[in-house]
Amino acid sequence: MQIHHGLCFLAIGAAISHTTLASPTWIDAITDGKALIDLRLRYEQHDSDNNNDTADALTLRSRLGFQTAPLAGFQFLYEIDDVRALIDDYAPEQAGYDVVADPVNTEINRAQLSYQNEQLNAVLGRQRLVWDNARFIGNVGWRQNEQTYDAIKIGYQHADWQWQYAYINQVNGITFNDIDVNHHLLHAKFSGLKAGNITAYAYLLDDKDSDTTHNTAGAFWQGNWTNDTLPLQYRLELAQQSAELANGNEFTTYYYLAEGSVNLSGIRTSVGYEVLSSDGGDYGFQTPLATKHAFNGWADKFLNTPATGLHDRYVKVGGQAMGARWLLAYHDYASDQGSVDQGNEFNGLVSYALEKNTSLGAKLAVYQAGDVGVDTTKFWLWAEYKY
Repeated sequence: MQIHHGLCFLAIGAAISHTTLASPTWIDAITDGKALIDLRLRYEQHDSDNNNDTADALTLRSRLGFQTAPLAGFQFLYEIDDVRALIDDYAPEQAGYDVVADPVNTEINRAQLSYQNEQLNAVLGRQRLVWDNARFIGNVGWRQNEQTYDAIKIGYQHADWQWQYAYINQVNGITFNDIDVNHHLLHAKFSGLKAGNITAYAYLLDDKDSDTTHNTAGAFWQGNWTNDTLPLQYRLELAQQSAELANGNEFTTYYYLAEGSVNLSGIRTSVGYEVLSSDGGDYGFQTPLATKHAFNGWADKFLNTPATGLHDRYVKVGGQAMGARWLLAYHDYASDQGSVDQGNEFNGLVSYALEKNTSLGAKLAVYQAGDVGVDTTKFWLWAEYKY
């Protein structure tokens, strides 16, 4: 469970150095620190219309750690993830079953030294990165083992401006796969307009293991428009991606998003149109570091964008009733090239907070294939405790 290139051990060394210089105060930071506990027991069933048996997985994720109290702006955090299977009738634990992407293993989830003052924040070591809505940079928090990064991140805020930069040299994937990378992430946000916020980004991704690059630059405008009867929230986004694959082929693709939401009487309705374009039917726009489960349906049929691209027209309706949160969604999928019917999908969720630290939930995804693909149904039940 070594952290690649020693980023986290640099953080530990810095923490130890600070301990030596100011041990009485550092002892207070430790004694005033807090334990981190996140336990999630989840049942998942995956049934695809293929030659595999239906997967049944009952897994327990135990995430345990400790975070010191702030000391002159510094904090140290250490955390491990352990995933155990009580029912393991699923791939990759057993061949011949449908996949549930929660393999059994134990690893360091986070080990980081952070600093923060009124304008500057920085994190060094193995850390969680979730930027904006996680469409491009996320932690895949839905899986039992989340995606983390061996990285250095620096953020600065002044007046209406926020800037972030991160350098990543290892991605720690959800299936306990470590990927050697050379990624540079740049992000700027301006919030000085009444009509909304403008965010621009450039994500320069160099995957050393697969010898591929994905350079994406884009921007989005997000805000609110309200009159006496219609409180509207909106998001408009555009990005361009230049990709070079291991075989030397180069492609240029685009990302478009238009989404509007209204919240009336506690019920939020969203309508959106998302396009991940194709370059001539040979390559589709990719988002390698995204929390992909949150987009294009919970059946996870489009974790990798098809070469013909993807159009996703969707409607989501959600709210709260009798103390429970609920959400319904419908997706209609089509290709960007070739007029291929990519199917449609229904999603449903209900979750309930028993008390401050404990919650229960159930979720369903039903995908119906179109010209391509296979019918798929996924179902989840879970209980989670956080402290």
